[in-house]
Amino acid sequence: MSGTRLRSQRGVAQRASSEIGRQAQKSASTRKLIVEAALQCLIKYGYSQTTTPRIAEEAGLSRGAMMHHFSNRLTVVQAAVEHLHAKRLRAFKRAVSSLPANKPHLHDALEAYWRHVTHPLFVAFHELAVAARTDRDLECILRPAQDAFYRAWYDLAVDLFPEWQSDKSSFDLALNLVQVTLEGMALSRLSSTPNPKAEAKLFEYLEDRLRDLMPIEMKSMKRYESSRSRPAG
Repeated sequence: MSGTRLRSQRGVAQRASSEIGRQAQKSASTRKLIVEAALQCLIKYGYSQTTTPRIAEEAGLSRGAMMHHFSNRLTVVQAAVEHLHAKRLRAFKRAVSSLPANKPHLHDALEAYWRHVTHPLFVAFHELAVAARTDRDLECILRPAQDAFYRAWYDLAVDLFPEWQSDKSSFDLALNLVQVTLEGMALSRLSSTPNPKAEAKLFEYLEDRLRDLMPIEMKSMKRYESSRSRPAG
């Protein structure tokens, strides 16, 4: 009798544990849905118009259901910021992973970063960055996540260009130049009609200036030669 009772109790415990697991999974899925909806609202409407009713509508939930997971707008935004930076970093890593194994051409790496900053997720980041200028609470959320993203991006660049580590100052200057130039070009697309010819010229100019910053030993390596001197295909 005691054995039967023990087996029964174990069965009840297992079913309860399974139900808790299902509920946790459902809750996590709903939270992710809300966070993704918040990012879409940032892209579509901007930060000021990303309200809790609009996020709930985008997620296909009632406002009450959404507030069950996030108590106010700021908590949704905080989760969205963390999710955004994780997605941006994963997207850039995927782009970089397509580069020739152990032979990262400078041009190819620049193209990967350009695709990254012209992705819709960059628009969401820009909306948050602009709003954080006058919103102290948002700045406190955004700044640590942004710093963590750029640290991870920097580490990835170190792995891509190990030969450049013999001159850290020029390497750091090169990364700053890439960030400011390509992100600036991407931002200009938000306020004016894209000009592919002008962008191509700026891209070539950036590539040439980065090559100027390379240590001498790097410049002689075939994989770092100018993209314009390489055969097509």
